[in-house]
Amino acid sequence: MNLLLEIGCEEIPDWLLAPALEHLSTSLATLVKDRQLGDVTLRTDATPRRLVVRAEGLLEREPDSEERVWGPAKSAPEAAVAGFAKKQGIAPADLEVISDGKVEKFSFVRKTSGTDTLSILSEILPQMVLKTPFPRTMYWPGKGGARFIRPIRWIVALLGTDVISFEIAGVWSGNESSGHRKLGASRFPVTFENFEDKLRENFVILSAAEREARIRAVPTKYKCDNALLHTLVNLTEWPTPITGTFDTEFLTLPKEVLITVMRYHQKYFSVETADGNLAPTFVAVTNTDGDPDGLIRHGNERVLRARFNDARFFWDTDQKKRLEDRVQDLGNVTFQAKLGTYLEKTDRVVELALVLQEYVARPGQAVTDAEIKEAKIRYAFNPDKSEFHAVRAARLAKADLTTELVKEFTELQGVIGGLYAKFQGEHEEVATAIYDHYKPVSMEDSIPRTVAGQVVALADKLDTLRGCFRVALIPSGSKDPLGLRRAAQGLVKIVVEGKLRLPLRNLLGGDTQLEDFLLDRVRYYFREIRGFAYDEVNAVLANGWDDLIDAEERLEAIREVRPTENFEPVAAGFKRIKNILRQAGSGHSGSINPALIEEGAEAALYQATTEATARLATLTWREKVQALASMRPYIDQFFDKVMVNVPDPALRQNRLTLLHTMLAEFSTIADFSEIVTSSQTLETK
Repeated sequence: MNLLLEIGCEEIPDWLLAPALEHLSTSLATLVKDRQLGDVTLRTDATPRRLVVRAEGLLEREPDSEERVWGPAKSAPEAAVAGFAKKQGIAPADLEVISDGKVEKFSFVRKTSGTDTLSILSEILPQMVLKTPFPRTMYWPGKGGARFIRPIRWIVALLGTDVISFEIAGVWSGNESSGHRKLGASRFPVTFENFEDKLRENFVILSAAEREARIRAVPTKYKCDNALLHTLVNLTEWPTPITGTFDTEFLTLPKEVLITVMRYHQKYFSVETADGNLAPTFVAVTNTDGDPDGLIRHGNERVLRARFNDARFFWDTDQKKRLEDRVQDLGNVTFQAKLGTYLEKTDRVVELALVLQEYVARPGQAVTDAEIKEAKIRYAFNPDKSEFHAVRAARLAKADLTTELVKEFTELQGVIGGLYAKFQGEHEEVATAIYDHYKPVSMEDSIPRTVAGQVVALADKLDTLRGCFRVALIPSGSKDPLGLRRAAQGLVKIVVEGKLRLPLRNLLGGDTQLEDFLLDRVRYYFREIRGFAYDEVNAVLANGWDDLIDAEERLEAIREVRPTENFEPVAAGFKRIKNILRQAGSGHSGSINPALIEEGAEAALYQATTEATARLATLTWREKVQALASMRPYIDQFFDKVMVNVPDPALRQNRLTLLHTMLAEFSTIADFSEIVTSSQTLETK
């Protein structure tokens, strides 16, 4: 049997359609599995005014079930047995005596007929619909009534040709759907088989993929924004692209401003010329069947012209005050109640940028407090020097928050600062760093293009993280109102992809909670974004993550060498060595006494360890991992031929020291005991 469920309601916000469909699909699949209603194929679809679930292959009823019910023991009085039988609604003669594995008892098998699917769905579907998770819901028809994201106006619920009867807030289920709000019929009957066709006749395209194809089919070659495309697909039931134009005089404004107005405020696609410049053309998507008289196009052009005029006015007004002169105005803009104003944040970010720039200038080297102090003095006397472009950018980075253009178009913060800096004669590197300093805004976004931009972005994110953790504004569960996870993830992405050798943990201010928080983001980045195996990530980070470039190189070395035949057996051997040393306790980190080394397997391992130790410092990480793998035969022979925990304390201690020496040398790469091997863990001798 086939199920059709359509929840028709007022327009649902586009970003809530996918999670609502996921809930309905998962809930129905769970119901089918729990009640054994068949091997079902599920399909979900949505438009702004409807959530649709279709299922094929449902059984007419759930299977009959049997349950053995246990009564009193065989030795129980006759009255107790009769009472049990009466309670169960059967005659005492229908009871049988069998053992429950411990004692013989009176028992019987209760057979229960399966409930028909129509009845099950009538009971469950209204609960399933109303439990759809939304961040906010509405009461209707009044307070105390049903709660849903928007008022429900109609319900189609069919099992085969039968209506699944139920009611939600006065709306009864039936077999009548509704078409496009303006173009279609308000009510018309449907079946499972003709549902999509009937909707199409009434100007509703149920398939999101088909609505997307309809939008993409516009002849004008627009710049496709996938996020905007997804939004428009979920805002329309009968999407129709319309091409409009705007006056070329507006092209004197930066394209970033024009694109932002079109994309964020009007939901228009911008159009580029063949050489990549912005064309005076846009593509709007309407929820209509066309625009034969051009009225919709003219209306969109008129609205866009007004928005562009506003943007030009704000641009011209903002130029009356330089960014440098706006910095002090940041004292009137609150960053966070417990962390002060944006002027205070700017001072902290400038300080961090100075420190970071010193580390970046000397990658992998320690930077002393005296050197940082000397850099501050140089900056104070000559702030325009090229070495301080990042610091200059850090000082101006937040100044655009006081501009009229950013107040109106908040999506342009940072971008406007960069454009204004360039327009007002700041160095190109300073302007670019300001422009990019909010990047990356997601894991798909790119990092700042220049080192100066990377320094400013890192300083900004570090200050936010350090400050919020200092005043206990720490993300909890899914709640992260200040975007600290995004800031930490962006920090990790910049450091790794920018190849910046920074003492990361030293920059966290000694906050152990912040260190743990950032370490989680490091793990996520290397596992989910870079695709390293979880045990490889655990092994490498267990032996240090202060230098993420170093950690990345070790991860790549392990991933490259791991498929070789010797790697995993050696990792298993190292796990065994670690267990032996842990059980032996402390006191085996001294020097090896060569006189106590026995000929054979022990001598071979000692020689191999000594030779490896002598040359490890000159090897690349890949070569070090290969050297580790080459130790396999010596380790295997040692454990096959040599007893570590011998009665002689001096000999035992020497062998533990040998194992400790080898473990310590190769543990500079990773904690190989974290590697999950395919073979079983060796037993400790």
